[in-house]
Order: sequence, then C-alpha cells, then structure tokens
Amino acid sequence: MAYIHVFIVLFLTLVLFAWGRFRHDFVALIALFTLVVLGIIPSSNAFTGFSHPAVITVAAVLVIGKALEYSGLIDLLGKWISGIGDNLTLQIFTLSLLVAAASAFMNNVGALAILMPVAIHIARKSGNPPSYLLMPIAFASLLGGMTTLIGTPPNIIIATLRANEAGEPFGMFSFAPVGIGLTIAGILFITLIGWRLLPKRTAKKSEEGLFKIEDYITEIKVNKNSKIKGITFAELSMLSKADVQILGLVRHNKRIHIIDENEELLENDIIIIEGDTESIKTYLDDTGLELAGGKKFRKDAVGSKEITINEAIVMADSPLIGQTTSGLRLRSRYGVNLLAVSRKQEKIHRRLDHIVFRTGDVLLLQGRAQMIDDTIVSMGCLPLARRGLRIGFEKKIALSMALFISSIVLVVSDILPVHISFSIAAIGMILTGVLPVKNLYTSIDWPVIVLLGAMLPVGEALETTGGATLIANQILHTADIIPIWALLSLLLTVTMLLSSVINNAATVVIMAPIGIEIALGVNFSIDPFLMTIAVGASAAFLTPIGHQSNTLVMGPGGYRFGDYFRMGLPITLIVIAVAVPLILYFWPV
Repeated sequence: MAYIHVFIVLFLTLVLFAWGRFRHDFVALIALFTLVVLGIIPSSNAFTGFSHPAVITVAAVLVIGKALEYSGLIDLLGKWISGIGDNLTLQIFTLSLLVAAASAFMNNVGALAILMPVAIHIARKSGNPPSYLLMPIAFASLLGGMTTLIGTPPNIIIATLRANEAGEPFGMFSFAPVGIGLTIAGILFITLIGWRLLPKRTAKKSEEGLFKIEDYITEIKVNKNSKIKGITFAELSMLSKADVQILGLVRHNKRIHIIDENEELLENDIIIIEGDTESIKTYLDDTGLELAGGKKFRKDAVGSKEITINEAIVMADSPLIGQTTSGLRLRSRYGVNLLAVSRKQEKIHRRLDHIVFRTGDVLLLQGRAQMIDDTIVSMGCLPLARRGLRIGFEKKIALSMALFISSIVLVVSDILPVHISFSIAAIGMILTGVLPVKNLYTSIDWPVIVLLGAMLPVGEALETTGGATLIANQILHTADIIPIWALLSLLLTVTMLLSSVINNAATVVIMAPIGIEIALGVNFSIDPFLMTIAVGASAAFLTPIGHQSNTLVMGPGGYRFGDYFRMGLPITLIVIAVAVPLILYFWPV
C-alpha cells in the first residue's frame, strides 16, 4: 500500500534529520523527490509547497524582522538594557523578557542573534559567567515565539492547516492566551531556579579582550627563521607552560597523529594544537611560532591597528555550512583569514582547511578592522565581540513600527490574509529604505523556506494515503480509557520529543495530520489538538540540536550536550503542566 512507502520515507527522513550529517532542507528535498518518483505525490504537485501561504508568510516575517533590526529599535533596547546593573537575577529576567517580547513579532532566532552579543557584553562587564545568561535567553526566544501567529514557523503552518480543515485560519493573537501563560511560567522558572542548574563557565572580565571560547583547534607553523627549528617535541614542551594540547603534526602534507617525543621539528612543519584563545596566545609568545591561518594582508600589517582578530558564530543560514575553508576560498572571497575553529559538540580531528562548517561553530577570524563586522555578517555569521550600535538608523524606528503595526491591523481586521499583509509590509520596508534592498534576499532563511516547501507535500501525502488515519486509529484505542487531558498530554509529549531531534517545522508537518485525525476520530474540535502540536513543536528544550536558538548559544556559552537536559527537562515538565489546562480552557473540545 502507498502509506507503507510514505512511512518508510518518513522514517528514513527522521533518521537523517536526527543524524544531522546532511542539511535539513536537502533531506526534505530527497523525501519529496522520492515520493514523486514512487508516484505517491503527483509530479504536478511537487513544488506546490513553495507557493503555500505558510511559506510566503515565513519569508515575509523574516524580511520584516531584519528590517526592525536595521531600524535601530532592537539596538535602542540593547543600549537601555546594558545599563541594568550587575544583579544577575535582574539581568536574566530583563534579557529573557526582552528576547521573548521580540520573538513574538520577529523570527525567534533573529531576536536571539541580535541580543546575544548584548548578553555577552553584560556578562563580561559584570563578571558573571555567560553560561548563566545565554541558555536562559535561548529558551526565552522559544517561549516568546509561541505567543503570536508570526512568532515561529510552526504557528504559521498550524494556522494554514486549520484553514484547510475548518475554513478559517488561526488569527494573529489566537496563540496568545496559551503562549503568554507559558512564557510567564517559563521566564519565572528560568529567572528564579533554572539558571542555577547550569554549569559555571568563567568569562573574561576584560572589556578589551575577545570573549573566551574553550577548545579552539588551530595550526601553527615552523618557519625558516623559527628559533625552535631542529629541537625535539620533548624540548618544545619545556618552552611553555600554557594549557594547550598538541593533537598532531602535518609534514609534507601528511598527518601524523602519534608523535615521538624525540622527533625533531623541521621547517614548514605544521603543529595542530588545542586550547582557549588566551592559552594559544601565550604558547605562541613562548615558542616564537606563528599561526598558519593564512597569508598576511600586507607585509607591514604585523602589529598594524588596521588588522584585527574577531570571533564569530556560524548562523543557521550561513553559506559556510557544509563547506570547507579550502572549498570556500575564504581569503580571496571574503578577505579574511581563518585562524581557528571551536566546536563544543565534538572534538575536531581534521586539518583546519578540511573542517566542514556547522551551525554554532565559533570561528576566530583575522581581517581589516574597518570592514570585518560587515564581512562576518555577509558570511552568515554573528560577531561575538561587542558591536557598534547603529545610531544613524534610529530615526526610522517610527516608520518601521508604523508599517509593521499597520500590517497587523489589516490581519486582525480580516481585511487581508496574513501572507498578503506581511508581504506588503516587507515591500514597504524596502521601498522606504528601512531595509537596504541588497539585504532583501540575505534576510531570508532560505534553508527553512526550502524545508517547508518540500515537507508540506510530504505531510499531505501522509494524510492522503491514509497513513495519518492509521496512526490516529492506533492512538484512538486508548481514547476510551484515558481522559482528554491525558490524550493531549501524550500528543504534546510525543511532539516535544520529536521536535528535540528534528526541525520544528518538519515536526508540525508530520504531527498535524495525525492530530487532526485523532480529533475527528473522537468527534472533538481540531483546535485543541492543533494548538497542542504548535506548543510541542516550539518546546524543544532538551537538546542543542532541537532548535537553532539552542545551537547558537552552545559554543559561546561553553555548554555540553547534557547541559540542555539539566534546565530543559524541568521546563519541559512545566510546559506540559501549564499548557494542557490552558489549551482546554481557551480551546474546549
């Protein structure tokens, strides 16, 4: 039967999503084309997902979110929040509340990306560990996204699926009664208890220094005039007490993993070392070695104030993802040298120029001071050093807010559907100069757009082949013996677990048809079931891979995989305890 093929394809898709070896959008395309080849999805419908209102709305919201950032609104709030003092509890509460509020009206990953450097600056200024601030604001961005239609892609998808079934989509603030309750409960837990469950990672107090990242992998080279040429590795270890670890040696383009202590260092040898930025700098000073990260910009550039080193984190939509330094030609294309890479999820054993970039990697880059921040942004990365606030854009705050609020009014008043209203607002942001036209397409998270466009027909195939009905019937066997709150709790738990290992938009596409079939099977309204799935898809608190916000703070916060479970499990239980009663109260069956 056709649904068996759909189940097999979906199972393999979930495995590839969870594995993380391939990009989610690429995996989604494979699933789509497989079902087209099998004849389950008609070839004429293969690309209908890309014209779906949900996809158009997500793209428009991303453009509007970037325009609000360029307007100076968020920077103005960032300036205000930088002066809240050194009280850690107040810092966590204020930052979490601001991130949650911003996430309600713009992409939650974008809201986090804007305020993360502010949080790092506050932590550095007050001497508090950044690990106490970054995961709380990442979780707050997930909570804030639950409160409005445009806060997160799952809500947009759920709204359009409701329109297909009930003839009318969820409104702009239909999610607010449940979302606001969850946000309040979540932020109170994060502020009062949650951050205390997190590990303490020491932050640099120096305002001048770069934010300290542990476990950088970098390469240093023995040059012609190096004072250590000819000495053994045993003698080299005596030259410096810096806390670095030698991982390997590259000689004549061949990697040597196990090095004999009596091996002599030769000219052009490349030594691969691991350590934090401060330890690496001390080691270079002690040994006279130099970074092998690339050619100098000019012969007279050594020590020049025009050349600077900056740290940046790879964002989810970066063109670097899946590529290597050698393949991208960073030096010729972007005008920067890659000096080192930090990745908290695993040890990196490859040569620096063979490392495949992933979301959340922290890069140590060298470039010209006057353009390195712009270069980092063009690479799809987020500068971790303190950024200059765009004061010159503040005069467009009123204009951007007028356009944005007008689009919301048009949606709430049922004058225009959400995908039309927000598309007009996005174009208005461009025409009025709030967002430079050159940033129109770069502000859109294209992997998410492709993922949605590909997965929507796959989700429809699950429904049209009877696969969703089959799964729903298995669940319905228990519906007669358990109350409705337990049924919704089960659906919420399954959705949250799935969202912890795969993309939240893909989770909704898979789970929504099942939820609808369950509701129809017990002759209940579909609304509480769809709302449950929307909440579960956004509540990806258990792992760093469940949501882009979690991944982004992993490197800068120095978190390990298990750290997310420490604060994520209690907040997941809180979501279940709070969400189900609120859903049943505001969306009765």
